[in-house]
Amino acid sequence: MNIEFSLLFVAIAVVCWGFGDFFIQKYVRKFGDWETLFVITIFGAVVLTPFIIKDLPQIFNLESLLILLIGSAILSIAALFDFEALRKGKLAVVEPIWSLEIVASTTLAFLVLGEAISLKQGILAGLLIVGLVLVSLKSYHFNKKIWLEKGVIIAVLAAATMGTANFFIGYGSRLSNALIMNWFLNTFMAILCAGYLIYNKRMRSMFQDVKKETKVFFWMCLFDNSAWVAFAVAMTLAPIGITVALSESYIIIAVILGMVVNKEFLMRHQKFGLVLAVLSAIMLASTL
Repeated sequence: MNIEFSLLFVAIAVVCWGFGDFFIQKYVRKFGDWETLFVITIFGAVVLTPFIIKDLPQIFNLESLLILLIGSAILSIAALFDFEALRKGKLAVVEPIWSLEIVASTTLAFLVLGEAISLKQGILAGLLIVGLVLVSLKSYHFNKKIWLEKGVIIAVLAAATMGTANFFIGYGSRLSNALIMNWFLNTFMAILCAGYLIYNKRMRSMFQDVKKETKVFFWMCLFDNSAWVAFAVAMTLAPIGITVALSESYIIIAVILGMVVNKEFLMRHQKFGLVLAVLSAIMLASTL
């Protein structure tokens, strides 16, 4: 039964991230990185508070608190790397690299928790990564100069740190629970973002942006926070490495949304990657 529930929560995370990232990618440059991150995290912290009050004493367990702090700090660093990669490079250039976070999460799960994956699972996860990379590749990616952009190196660092953060989110969720892990993450990052916005005197303009685009921010926050909660729950029920690999399939949803909403055209290798990623994800899920 745990496996069925884990796949259900992975599916929820994939769909919510697909929609959430679609909104974020569309509006983050309009609203600003720190403003968007603050609104998403403060939304999550406030909404989750009523659900975790009774269990809040769990965070005062030394091991749990340490993992919560480490996970929050690493996720904050990963977010900063993501923003810097987007600032110095193009989203479409760095996006294929982000799927490499699967490797970091799986390696840490094996080294720390002893979660080994079978040869078959490893091959399927590798094919899934290849499929996701192919889906993300546009024609200009085949120009060597593109891969010399500063954003590419930072994107590799972002993938490594985000993969590490994913592991600690899964580990922390097992020590406490998924809601507490997400509440702590949101609270930690909201305080960090608030400090930055206040220091740079941008808090007032942020509230004005939210007032102008309330519906956009609401759906962005709802989808993104729902995805992280579902993702954390899934990692308490199934191996972390496999869960992270399957959750990366949200890129497929984003691609489909791009086709339907933005009328984007898929090249032949992207179509092949889409089919490969879908089939690999289904076969990988069947091994649980």
